[in-house]
Amino acid sequence: MTGTIWTPDLTHFPGPKYLALSRALREAVRAGVLAEGSQLPTVRDLAWHLGVTPGTVSRAYALATQEGLLAATVGRGTFVAARAPRLGPTQPLFVEREPQYLQGRADLRAPQLPDVGQGEAFRAALLAAAESVGPDWIDYPSQRAEAPLRAAIVDWVSDRVLGAVGPDDIALTAGGQNAINLIFLCCLRGDRPVVLTEELSYPGFRHAARLARADVVGVETDAEGLVPEALEAACRRHGAQVLCVTTEAQNPTTARMGLERRQRIAAIARHFDLQVIEDDCYSLTDSNLPSLRALAPERVWHVGSLSKTISAALRFGYVVCPSGMGETGRLTAQHAYFALAKPVSDIALHLFTSGAAADLRRKGAADLDARLALTVQHLGRFDLVWQPGLRFVFLRLPQGWRASTFTREAEGEGVLLRSADEYTLIHGRAPQAVRLALAGNVPLARFEAGLRSLARLLDRPPYDPPAV
Repeated sequence: MTGTIWTPDLTHFPGPKYLALSRALREAVRAGVLAEGSQLPTVRDLAWHLGVTPGTVSRAYALATQEGLLAATVGRGTFVAARAPRLGPTQPLFVEREPQYLQGRADLRAPQLPDVGQGEAFRAALLAAAESVGPDWIDYPSQRAEAPLRAAIVDWVSDRVLGAVGPDDIALTAGGQNAINLIFLCCLRGDRPVVLTEELSYPGFRHAARLARADVVGVETDAEGLVPEALEAACRRHGAQVLCVTTEAQNPTTARMGLERRQRIAAIARHFDLQVIEDDCYSLTDSNLPSLRALAPERVWHVGSLSKTISAALRFGYVVCPSGMGETGRLTAQHAYFALAKPVSDIALHLFTSGAAADLRRKGAADLDARLALTVQHLGRFDLVWQPGLRFVFLRLPQGWRASTFTREAEGEGVLLRSADEYTLIHGRAPQAVRLALAGNVPLARFEAGLRSLARLLDRPPYDPPAV
């Protein structure tokens, strides 16, 4: 098959040339200018016709291939991909490792909880649930029956400044990720809606957006989180419908947004009629700043879960819906999964009402304090960013280290980390940095040995910085 003659006019697409070319490819495919199965010009031919470098064309082709618009075949060339519908996700939310692979390693990729008595608390909750088994365990679960659990959530979040919140504002979900999916179901409309996230952000946002067939656009951040001017520019340019943001403990950078910045973000969201997902799953205790939910209660969906404080296995989360939108959230949940499974809701209610949940959170925080102190002791002389009460730290690497190289070398030393690259969008830029989780399931001695190994690596970058 001969190559297609296609020379787009990139002046219609602002921004870097490779992004302009990827957008031109996207529009040409969707408009039918580039038909399914047609072969694209070679990298060198298109670069010559456009007056750009081959690297620019190669990068644009790679982006379009990752989006599923193009398909590259070794020895044959690059073609417009078949337009068959994508029936599901193409990437895992996380990669599961075999137990034998993790043996003897310090896995600091995920903020696993320590065992501080969850087993006994769950046994007590299960025994109490067994005593109350009745006809309601046979029928479909009812959201009406969840009213006491929703009231318990209102008490649970009373240490946050959320504005006026009552049981009718709460929707219950199967964890925080499920809560994000639920909110997208409530808020997104149209064929290709746009979701905004921080330029480095929790990967679950973009995975949920893909499920909702939405485009994701990253917004510039600084040491305090979202940059208001960048958010306003993104709203004007993309007509976004939803903003995903973390105000208290940004993942992975640990940034905490100040009051004035929160007020500006709330004002921009109101001006552009954005719905806002405020992720508070890494909940810090005793926050004294008003949440976005308090500043813009008519449009902010505040998400929390028990995964980072009690148990990730329980799969229990909640949404504090915008004022007057609780019924919408619960009806959407009903259409998606009726209600929480009866065993899960009964266990959760017992944990809250018995005081076990608060006790487990307090004990887990004590373990966290010890691990954070060790981390600062061993790595504090480097560019380490952290917050008291947060289950991870962010480490910007010394000059001479690349994040990909550092994570590979750390793995060779038996320490598993997450590179900042894992938190960026496909066409985004990530700093040379890593996230270290204060993993409570790693024995303390092994945890400290891993920190010592990291400190030794940081002191020996593979490339010496230039002399000043």
